[in-house]
Amino acid sequence: QVQLVESGGGSVQAGGSLRLSCAASGLSYSGYCMAWFRQAPGKDREGVALIWDGDDTTYYADSVQGRFTISQDNAKNTLYLHMDSLKPEDTAMYYCAATWGWNSCAGSWYVHSQYNYWGQGTQVTVSS
Repeated sequence: QVQLVESGGGSVQAGGSLRLSCAASGLSYSGYCMAWFRQAPGKDREGVALIWDGDDTTYYADSVQGRFTISQDNAKNTLYLHMDSLKPEDTAMYYCAATWGWNSCAGSWYVHSQYNYWGQGTQVTVSS
């Protein structure tokens, strides 16, 4: 049984930093696409960043490129999202997601329906 548990959210002022963590269990094989999504009130869920554990390929949404960094610690089965230079528009619920196989997410990593497993989310609030 796959379980994803996010932590690390909170409130921060604009320009600040946060690091989100996602503890994964039940992922028995390598080759998973691991991603962070976010959803603000009244908006669609959007892909923020992807890492594929086959070769650590990463992708980022244009809105976070250069400010956010996705990484993973395979020994700890943990996914991270380090967020710098946070802006009020980054305020959202952040979700960890997983799906197996590069073909499942290549070219469409930012589409939430491509992912089978989701965490419960962690809130990030950035004040101006």
